[in-house]
Amino acid sequence: MASTPLQDLAASLHDCQRCKLAKLGRSQVVFGVGNPHASIMFVGEAPGFNEDQKGEPFVGAAGKLLNDLLLSADLSRDHIYIANVIKCRPPNNRDPEPDEVETCKPFLLQQIQLIRPKLVCTLGNWATQTLLERKVGITKVKAQAFYLKDFVLFPLLHPAAALHQGNLLPTLKEDFKKLKEFLDKNTKPAEPAPGNPATGQTLQIDSPTPEQISLF
Repeated sequence: MASTPLQDLAASLHDCQRCKLAKLGRSQVVFGVGNPHASIMFVGEAPGFNEDQKGEPFVGAAGKLLNDLLLSADLSRDHIYIANVIKCRPPNNRDPEPDEVETCKPFLLQQIQLIRPKLVCTLGNWATQTLLERKVGITKVKAQAFYLKDFVLFPLLHPAAALHQGNLLPTLKEDFKKLKEFLDKNTKPAEPAPGNPATGQTLQIDSPTPEQISLF
């Protein structure tokens, strides 16, 4: 069976040597997992220790919390696609550096282009700033919908932040409640295809009103 463009992209990055992270102790490239036709995509920052070992994003404690939060929004990993801005673990889980983001960002954009999600949920500052293309704190923009050219961006706190600062957990749960409200509002019965009755629901995000287009 022929491979898909998404699989080809993953294969092309299998032993990526494009930035210094290749030489700084990463075990493997963590490309992304999930439904390649997902209408909802989640984007985190970078792999941590567990992700680097297993080769999948969000498999450690933050991943378990993310699974619970997805469930609260009536989502599961089967519904979505998950990736990170940076595909290799930075040493000691330090923040990504600007040159690493610039090297890896085109591959994230290609993933988005190939999956064509209608909604991209960014987790934390790095993913949000990378896709909004501006320096802005996550607390200022979280749990709001931003209508970009090809998709709607919905920033959220990173689950790891709530694990490190327990006082953020209620806020994160509340933000996922707002995500569920946004999804409920924009989920409609699937359109019937020719010769096939409609089955299930589909995410259809209406065009924004003029005031929604501005960031602030």
